[in-house]
Amino acid sequence: MSFYEKHCLPHILHLACSVKDIQKQREKIVPLAQGRVLEIGMGSGLNIPFYNTEHIELVWGLEPSEGMRKKAQKNLKRAPFEIRWLDLPGEEIPLDDNSVDTIVLTYTLCTIQDWQKALQQMRRVLKPGANLLFCEHGEAPDENVRKWQKKINPIWGRIAGGCHLNRPIPRYLKEGGFKIETMESEYIPGPKIAAFNYRGIAKQA
Repeated sequence: MSFYEKHCLPHILHLACSVKDIQKQREKIVPLAQGRVLEIGMGSGLNIPFYNTEHIELVWGLEPSEGMRKKAQKNLKRAPFEIRWLDLPGEEIPLDDNSVDTIVLTYTLCTIQDWQKALQQMRRVLKPGANLLFCEHGEAPDENVRKWQKKINPIWGRIAGGCHLNRPIPRYLKEGGFKIETMESEYIPGPKIAAFNYRGIAKQA
């Protein structure tokens, strides 16, 4: 791991992912989580304030980056519920089959290298009929924006920790074995190449 990835990137990602308009999106989806929750890519713990504590038993925070786990310590200390770190990538979830009541996936699917394997793992650990809550940026509906996403994506990925601007989130979820129950999509404030947002609920297909 380079100096940039270990020491600089966690601060950049924390700042980028904590802007007001992204926090508003988190606030719309995270409170729906309940029971034993698996948060994929917990990062610096930005979702913690939005959980409905009355409905949470515990949260497993899957986060492979040591730098992000360190960055999260301040938020973890404020958490009114138990959080257990899982320091592995999304492709490796060290939990039993059918052991999770809710999966929370916020601004993470854009970065996971083997997204298909990761979604298969999520499907494995999620209880039948339980919810996968997602809030992700991805492929825009406008052709001109998609062209710029494709053009800038290689550079963007190098500076943003492997983040992809143009992943087709609904298609990935369906190919990963999930059925989308409800979904809203829109441009949120910010550069259009990174501002098309998908938010919704999916279940095992």
